[in-house]
Amino acid sequence: MYSVDTYLKVRLACHHNGLSQRAAAREFGISRKTIRKILAHSEPPGYRRTAPIKRPILEGFTGIIDQILDDDKGVPRKQRHTAKRIFERLRDEHGYLGGISTLSNYIREKSLGNKEAYVPLAHDPGHAQVDFGEALAVIGGVTMKAPFFVMTLPHSNAVFVKAYPRETTEAFCDGHVSAFAFFGGVPLSIVYDNTTIAVAKILGDGKRVRTQVFTRLQSHYLFADKFARPARGNEKGHVEGDVGFSRRNFMVPIPRFENFDALNADLEAKCLNRQNDKLRGQRKAIGERLLPDLDALVVLPAVPFDACEKVSTRANSISMVRYRGNDYSVPVAYAHREVQVRGYIHKVIVASGTETIARHKRSYGKEDSIYDPLHYLPLLEQKVGALDQAAPLKNWDLPSEFAILHRLLEARMGKKGKREYVQVLRLLETFTMEDVHEGIKNALNMKAIAYNAVKLLVLCHVEKCPPKLGSDSYPFLPKANVEITNPNSYMALVGA
Repeated sequence: MYSVDTYLKVRLACHHNGLSQRAAAREFGISRKTIRKILAHSEPPGYRRTAPIKRPILEGFTGIIDQILDDDKGVPRKQRHTAKRIFERLRDEHGYLGGISTLSNYIREKSLGNKEAYVPLAHDPGHAQVDFGEALAVIGGVTMKAPFFVMTLPHSNAVFVKAYPRETTEAFCDGHVSAFAFFGGVPLSIVYDNTTIAVAKILGDGKRVRTQVFTRLQSHYLFADKFARPARGNEKGHVEGDVGFSRRNFMVPIPRFENFDALNADLEAKCLNRQNDKLRGQRKAIGERLLPDLDALVVLPAVPFDACEKVSTRANSISMVRYRGNDYSVPVAYAHREVQVRGYIHKVIVASGTETIARHKRSYGKEDSIYDPLHYLPLLEQKVGALDQAAPLKNWDLPSEFAILHRLLEARMGKKGKREYVQVLRLLETFTMEDVHEGIKNALNMKAIAYNAVKLLVLCHVEKCPPKLGSDSYPFLPKANVEITNPNSYMALVGA
């Protein structure tokens, strides 16, 4: 390869000074064929391959190499063959005698030939893309993986992010409800990957069978759906890029919050703040370019979608229903009956018909038992022998005065005292913990150790009136007979 200086000298000598090609070849020591190339080009044209590279040492092995590379497409990326591993297999299994560099060059050229090219896309206002990402977060002092929902409007690059304890059906639905509220409307269409939350089955012709919950969500908000081809992340490249952006910029350093509500308030503030940014190649900030997006959105329905998973099940003999591997209590009156469980992000609600019969904080543990002690009190009133071993009452965080009252009632009345203590606990079905606690404290101070006394004192506290405790309120108490003092009794003591 000759330099551009040589090109200049040869071309001046021949074109300006009239030197023949034969004479130029003798003067510059260059072949006449090369002189003709120099006269045809103003500068070196660069190296141009006229035929494929031949690698005789690989003959007979290229088919094996190609098959290994094809098989690797169906396995996880981190378990695919490296050039070194293919070299070792060819050497050990097929008697390959060549070097690894020849093999590496062949694999590199194959991979370049297989890389897909893409067409840059322009996005109309009012359309969205959705995906989930995952990041570490410290919630309530516990380090955990926190999946986060991302909705982006590609026209403006505006983004909404919300984190959840798990990537579940109810998180998927709640993410949509929250994103629609954040943007103030419903996108005309949304692009998804083929998540099993939305797609129950992909048919042979590429049509999707939607899940029941996704169909309900779509029917409520009336947006069009589009699904990317399997393993074609470029078809929703905007949201995949925003998933990475959100993780790097919104969640570094690792966020630390007391609960998910606090974390999500911080994420929403960061999404709003990002609308002040001006992206490369754009003349306007995201917030300005968001205005056409917002104008194109569909008006929100009057009532938001009920973002939960609904499951029909049956309460068992110990008044528990199972949801997502954990057991939740219901009132004992509903044991063995059909009920419906609604699983939300942070709560579980159980209903019988149109009546809500139980509410619990949701557990994301495994095989947990979540009790409401009040559910079991009617049964314990009948079966007081189970009071001391009742699992629903074991971890009930009650004020210390409750235990004192329990001990005194049982000491004075035995089994009947246990029953009266359960009756006192049942006051919590009607009154607040504060009211019942105040009634028990007053009863202990007045040494009125009985259910009727506690009930009266609770009512007095609620109605803010002084208590009236008399023998008429306690007909079961023995009447005291007060006799006139006999002086002879004292004389007997003096004589002793």
